[in-house]
Amino acid sequence: MASVRVLKLAPLCALLACADANAHVLADTPEASPLAWTFEPWVVIVLTVSVVLYLVGYGKLRKRGAQGRRERATRLFAFIGGWFTLVAALVSPLHALSEWLFSAHMLQHELFMLVAAPLLVVGRPLAVWLWAFPADARIRIGAATRSRWIRLPWRWLTLPVVAWTLHAAALWIWHAPRFFEAALARPGIHTLQHASFLASALLYWWTVFGRASEGESNAHAMLSLFTTMVHTGALGALLTLAPGIWYPSCIETTRALGFDPLQDQQLGGLVMWVPGGLAYLAGGLLVGARWLMRRAPPVGDGIAREG
Repeated sequence: MASVRVLKLAPLCALLACADANAHVLADTPEASPLAWTFEPWVVIVLTVSVVLYLVGYGKLRKRGAQGRRERATRLFAFIGGWFTLVAALVSPLHALSEWLFSAHMLQHELFMLVAAPLLVVGRPLAVWLWAFPADARIRIGAATRSRWIRLPWRWLTLPVVAWTLHAAALWIWHAPRFFEAALARPGIHTLQHASFLASALLYWWTVFGRASEGESNAHAMLSLFTTMVHTGALGALLTLAPGIWYPSCIETTRALGFDPLQDQQLGGLVMWVPGGLAYLAGGLLVGARWLMRRAPPVGDGIAREG
């Protein structure tokens, strides 16, 4: 009789165990919906101030004359494109989803480094922001930026080898399991991770697109893009082909959404490996085209030499 009662209670015990396991998973997952918009006050303030300053500065520059208007318009579109990319990465549901899925987290990082950063560099926001201030403030800010306390660190940070090293270090260090897990566990470290990705990417892309480009600079830019494509592709391949989970903290949230954690990690690795490699390749093609156009002699000069 006791054995019969045990058999009858077994399904109930299994059901309670299953419910307890599901409750444990849901308790450890983020409280917000995976498709919610995120409005962190400091993020919204920084994004708003940056775009307002740019539009005000652009408006003042546009009134100064038609010369260079097309170039300024190109920079405006580039900045706005980079700004909207940051909004997509930090405010849109992608940010909330990145708390649940590693692949979404990786997509967010790639948007920082491969879309927003180069577009912002092309937009040249520092110069345009300066024009948003009154004349006296522009003079004081300009004098401050020319001081040795700012000029020398900036010159050092924008050396191609330094910017390349900082960007590579940020990528590899933060994707090491110990540091990535720490970023997932603590919001402050997570913010530091995002800031270092974006800051190092801005310095990196400045050495590619922002520096005054002579032949030697273009050669450095192409070498930097090629080597970065290689080492980021290697990191993406390691994530894709790894036989086990690198980041255990992602397991429960991934399963809570009904996805396989290992497949989610593989998808995140593919995001870095394939689209990331294509982005660096596209940058290399643009730099190569710029280099060839500057080296090619005008058609008239060639005819004159032949004559």
